[in-house]
This record gives sequence, structure tokens and C-alpha cells, in this order.
Amino acid sequence: MTDALEMDALWEDFHRVVNMTSQELAAWLRVRDADENAEPLPEHAGTPTGQHVLAILQKRRTDLTDDDIRVMYDVVDTVSEQTNAENEPEAEETRRRQRLMTIGHDPLRP
Repeated sequence: MTDALEMDALWEDFHRVVNMTSQELAAWLRVRDADENAEPLPEHAGTPTGQHVLAILQKRRTDLTDDDIRVMYDVVDTVSEQTNAENEPEAEETRRRQRLMTIGHDPLRP
């Protein structure tokens, strides 16, 4: 398990990079998975990581599991790597934004 200081830093980093609320993320996951033929049940919409981020956002720090902590590290690392990318063509920039939004980060937000 992570020590208290490291956990505090991870908690802060995670909530800094995940700049969408749980309601916004849940809505985005539902919209992203909807198509004209079928739409998954709301609790099954989105990627497994997106669903895990949503679950973490609804927890207290004391309720986190080791798996939650691993996902939090992965999300912080992914957002840090993706937001440091050089300028990309507009189509790729849109895809990158949508990928980041599936884990709760909207790069267009300040």
C-alpha cells in the first residue's frame, strides 16, 4: 500500500488531472458508446478504465483499494503524457481529446 504522504500527493494529482465531475464523465461515457443500433446500460457505458475512474470519483480516500490506486497512477501518467504532446493536426487533436475525456480529463478546460 502507499504511505500517507504519497497517497495525499496521488489524491491531489488525480483530482487535478480528472477535471470532469462524475456526472459529466458518466454522461460522456454514455454518449460516446451510444450508436444508432444499440446503447449499453448506463452502468456499462465506456471503457473499463473510464468506469473505474467514475467509481473512484464516487469514493472517499479511505475507501480506495489497491486496484483503485493503480488506476489513479495510470490516469495521472496518461494525462501527463498526453497533455505534453506537440501540436497535432485538428482531427488527431479531437481524437486525443475524446480519449482523454474517457478517463475524466477535458484538455479544453483550464
